[in-house]
Amino acid sequence: MSTTLEAQVLEWLAGQRQIMIDQLRTLVDADSGSYDKEGVDRVGAQLRAFLETAGLSCETFPSEHYGDGLRATLGAPDEQNRPILLMGHRDTVFPKGEAQRRPFRIEGSRAYGPGVADMKAGLVMNSFVLAAFARFGAPVPLVGLYTSDEEIASPSSRTLIEQEARRARAVFNAEPGRPSGNVVTGRKGGVFMQMEIQGAPAHSGVNFEQGVSAIEELSRKVTAIHALTDLKKGITVNVGLVSGGQSVNTVAPNARAEIDVRYIEPQDRARVVAEIKAVVSTSFVKGTTASLKVLGEFLPLVPTNASRHLFELYAGCAERVGLTIGEEFTGGCADSGFAAALSVPTLCATGPCGGKPHSPDEFLELDTLIPRAQALALSIIALGSS
Repeated sequence: MSTTLEAQVLEWLAGQRQIMIDQLRTLVDADSGSYDKEGVDRVGAQLRAFLETAGLSCETFPSEHYGDGLRATLGAPDEQNRPILLMGHRDTVFPKGEAQRRPFRIEGSRAYGPGVADMKAGLVMNSFVLAAFARFGAPVPLVGLYTSDEEIASPSSRTLIEQEARRARAVFNAEPGRPSGNVVTGRKGGVFMQMEIQGAPAHSGVNFEQGVSAIEELSRKVTAIHALTDLKKGITVNVGLVSGGQSVNTVAPNARAEIDVRYIEPQDRARVVAEIKAVVSTSFVKGTTASLKVLGEFLPLVPTNASRHLFELYAGCAERVGLTIGEEFTGGCADSGFAAALSVPTLCATGPCGGKPHSPDEFLELDTLIPRAQALALSIIALGSS
């Protein structure tokens, strides 16, 4: 039966290229920045319409501030028949109006547009794989999860991701495949923090000595925080945004900075954060005070024996459709870390291949749409029979 199912699914997917491209165009031409709830929900509605037409059951998980979560299901899972989870996020990093400024376009074998690779192509691929199994029968229950705020560390989606991952036998996250064609088996964790500093204002010419400069304190803290970077251990600490002051002729009464921490080993997270807190609590300029808060966080994707078996299974399936798949580690963060932290076999960057994400030059290799979908479908069939 699985041989017949394989043939049916592969043949059907092979005939969907133009329809997939058309759907991708629709998604890319809809703004969906992380804070654009209306836009993210519009993309969700477009996906839901396709999925329900294809025969999947869909459920929305409302969110007040961010886009709503969307889950599509096929089959009836239970403890003896756990589902496979296909994940992807609908939000992008681009501001409202970006899709109108540079809409979806094709040049040669590449497609361009905001979020075309990261990760609207992955959403399309997952949707068509789900539709294929809805048409021909799924060997195992399937769940498609379409989240709304990954680019800002999934503040509203993490709970939903963890809820679905706990039930799953395996997770495939359709972040873009690497330009090399590889998938990702390891990622750094990340913590995004905000530091606020208070000083005291004074006229910079009349009574300078009565002021306490929050900007001077900020500069000294930045130097100390950057010194916590340890490249040999894969730990980076970067102050990426700074602001402060009242006017050029006022000793700065306040300052603010946002800090990005990346790490590989889970145990390094607590140590580095504690070291940052120690810097923040130290006053280099007498009279200043400072506070620190976590804005968002990703967990690392740490390879395990189970995830290695999943990679080997996927790579073998990909080889059957003409793809040679390797594995890569990346310093970028993704929702896959939340699933992997629950000891669920997880593979990331299974989406169609692309490059230069988060930039005007972001591209998708259109010729990878079909074979990556077929590789995923074969992996699902293989998992269902194992």
